Amino acid sequence: MIKIEKHKRINDILLAPLERPALQWLSAHMPAWVTPDICTAVGVLGAIITSTAYILSNIDKNYFWLASFGLLVNWFGDSLDGTLARYRHIERPRYGFYIDHVTDTFSQAMMFLGLGLSPYVSFNVTCMTLIAFYMLAILTYLRTSVVGEFKISYGKLGPTELRLIAIMLNTAIYFIGQKAIQWSIANNQLVFSIYDIVLSCIAILLFGFFFNTAWKQARMLAAIGE
Repeated sequence: MIKIEKHKRINDILLAPLERPALQWLSAHMPAWVTPDICTAVGVLGAIITSTAYILSNIDKNYFWLASFGLLVNWFGDSLDGTLARYRHIERPRYGFYIDHVTDTFSQAMMFLGLGLSPYVSFNVTCMTLIAFYMLAILTYLRTSVVGEFKISYGKLGPTELRLIAIMLNTAIYFIGQKAIQWSIANNQLVFSIYDIVLSCIAILLFGFFFNTAWKQARMLAAIGE
């Protein structure tokens, strides 16, 4: 098994040319009292804001703007904590790895379940997408322990791109509203929204990344006899 502090981090995402310089600039300009732990807490706060706003969209769809703001706050805290620690050379590899992913797990559950409790997306579809997200996360942690590679991007997509997709989805819901689609199967009427289709496509993509990566890794480990 590979020691956590020795792992290689891979984050090859589409938005990297924009995100990395932005995070470096933010790290260089953060006040001394802003610590990585504070950034982590800010990320969790952003997730709570997003989840609460999704639930409040049952009252007024304007809360989707608050949900998008929460996603930005979540990105700021979640993306900056590790970068800030590395910039200041105050890394605590095992503690940071543990706290970061414990809070990530909580934040992801909050945001997905909040979305599922909104009137625009099926709770079942949202839970399916969350399961797919968690399966890929678990695979990432397993590969970190087994091969020492912490890979958080798949097909050029990572958490930052998923947050951007969520913001785009929020904006679409605000301007388009509820658009239901009816499908008749064996005299049964199935009703789902266009947003259910988008989330289902994301879930299928995540499941695909999971099974493809898991299969390739298993074959590689079998080939080297470990």
